[in-house]
Amino acid sequence: MAVCSCVEKQKIPEHPNIIYILADDLGYGDVSANYAHGKITTPNIDRFASEGMRFTDAHASSSVSTPSRYGLLTGTYCFRSSVNIGAIQGYGRSLLESRNYTVASLLKEKGYTTAVIGKWHLGLDWQLKDGRVLNIDELVPRYKTGNFVTDLPREIIDFTKPPKNGPLSFGFDYSYILPASLDMEPYCYLKNDTLTAPITGFTEGNDLNTGFTEAFWRAGMIAEGFDFKDVLPNFTRQAVQYIQRSAANAQPFFLYFPMPAPHTPWLPADEFRGKSGAGAYGDFVVMTDYMVGQILEAVKNAGIEEHTIIILASDNGPYWRTNMIERYDHRAAGTYRGMKADAWDGGHRVPFIVKWPGHVKAGSVSNALTTLPNLMATVADIVDFDHGKLTCKDSYSILPVLLGQSNNVPNQKAIVHHSSRGYFAIRTDEWKLILGKGSGGFSTTPAQESLITEEGQLYNMKDDPSETTNLYATRMDIVEKMTKLLEEIQNN
Repeated sequence: MAVCSCVEKQKIPEHPNIIYILADDLGYGDVSANYAHGKITTPNIDRFASEGMRFTDAHASSSVSTPSRYGLLTGTYCFRSSVNIGAIQGYGRSLLESRNYTVASLLKEKGYTTAVIGKWHLGLDWQLKDGRVLNIDELVPRYKTGNFVTDLPREIIDFTKPPKNGPLSFGFDYSYILPASLDMEPYCYLKNDTLTAPITGFTEGNDLNTGFTEAFWRAGMIAEGFDFKDVLPNFTRQAVQYIQRSAANAQPFFLYFPMPAPHTPWLPADEFRGKSGAGAYGDFVVMTDYMVGQILEAVKNAGIEEHTIIILASDNGPYWRTNMIERYDHRAAGTYRGMKADAWDGGHRVPFIVKWPGHVKAGSVSNALTTLPNLMATVADIVDFDHGKLTCKDSYSILPVLLGQSNNVPNQKAIVHHSSRGYFAIRTDEWKLILGKGSGGFSTTPAQESLITEEGQLYNMKDDPSETTNLYATRMDIVEKMTKLLEEIQNN
């Protein structure tokens, strides 16, 4: 009865509420609406797709987490930032720049309340022991270990002090976050940029011999009472509560909900075990789908469904190696080549669904080429924000596509993405050029790639979407044209 009373009294905001659900490592083929031949069923996401527009050719701007999230929130490709490849670890410094808009700060300027609940993975400026300040020699260049930007050793961090330059510094009114992935220290929650519990413990890690699969997490510092198995349910509870609190307000709200799943550790609750044909990973995807359903149900129960835009995407492709495909007969990337971290499409082609009742046709499917950084320009169009004020360089509005007014994203000449090891790729509707040999990520090693004779890769994505026939040596005219276009975008 209380919910009904609130719904009756609430005022409809001038602009729609916006909820952006970002799954972590969810593959295009993990969603059964995208790929019916998989061993995983996602009934909640499938129902969501039947109520909105499902995109078949949507891409992250990077095939790993941090640069992909940077592009999503800023509308600018991450290669323009201080970290152009790889992911920031949990002690990495803040990557966002206060001089530039984020989607949150843009919407806040238009009267929205804004929140992020979930995995951050864009860096925090942890304070150091004894009031120490890093000098310029320690600040640049950032150093890397493998695919990660590590930045700070834990030994010099003062965990009794809150880190600086978290979400509250970049347009969010409220935040409840995990610093990085759930397999990276420090294992803790921060609410409004402040630790919810002291970081006093240490975990030796888990499933360290599985090849970064199963219930894997690394050794590291951990907060008191931190429960790995409850992280996904906890974030979902927090998001549902935020929706409930915000529903009665006259102000519209923006909720950015970056889920920590189905990224490792794969921790399906008991009720989800055995619910897929793809092992613990598949079961965790089923659990992730259930949590998406909880968000959709919360919106419906709050009585705000008709004036709320809900978007679902993934930050990159799945961590799903060839031996896993063979073991479970499940293709997490669908028919696309490669996996997370790769320049091939399996690394960055992602599920993408938008629901907006009364505006986006239910059950529609779009083949428009799009990328996650297009959120900024799209949101600006939706709320009538002055595009002349935008600081982003790589965002194009997909609103005409959503409204059924165009089959393609207007003014977008191409999209760009890069692999974990810095292989750049550029894609137009028909052609895809990769400047490098092999995957540039997890599927192939530098040693394997050194044996390849072609200097790059060119694929006709209309005829060969699985990237099986490299035309680099035979279509140098297209290679030159695409290379020039990439250089123009990079130099913009």
